[in-house]
Amino acid sequence: MAEDGLGGPAEAPFDGILVTASAPKVPGSLLRQLADGGRLVIPVGTRWDQELLGVTKTRDGVTIARLGGCRVVPLLGPDG
Repeated sequence: MAEDGLGGPAEAPFDGILVTASAPKVPGSLLRQLADGGRLVIPVGTRWDQELLGVTKTRDGVTIARLGGCRVVPLLGPDG
């Protein structure tokens, strides 16, 4: 597990990452663990107003799809 509690950088890169707790923004530490073409699904927002995002990493950056509203527990640690 990562020192900050996010992901598993020693096993990266990953084709997919599913996060089951909300973050105020997409954590860069998780984006760095994605392979090119990899996908990340994560709830992002405040404690009371969150949106599920589908993020795809490409060689040129990332694309983000908004998948709808949600409400889950907050992410803990520095990225939470």
